[in-house]
Amino acid sequence: MKHRSAPRQFALCLGSGGAEDLIPRKVYEVLPDEAAATKEFLRVIDESGEDYLYPAKLFVLLVLPRAVERALVRAAPKLHAA
Repeated sequence: MKHRSAPRQFALCLGSGGAEDLIPRKVYEVLPDEAAATKEFLRVIDESGEDYLYPAKLFVLLVLPRAVERALVRAAPKLHAA
């Protein structure tokens, strides 16, 4: 049986909240962080290419078809490529 990786989570930025590394109306990848979620934060890979915590109210989580998720992942810059 083929193992499917967990779907990636993406969110649409509604506003930067003053953060320089967020662009409103842009889609960002969200990393799982249960502790952050309990405090109403999301761990987002921002424009710096690193993951940081941002208030969840700055984003709306998206439910995307797997094909769209794969396309977003392929289109992302390979920041950590050796």
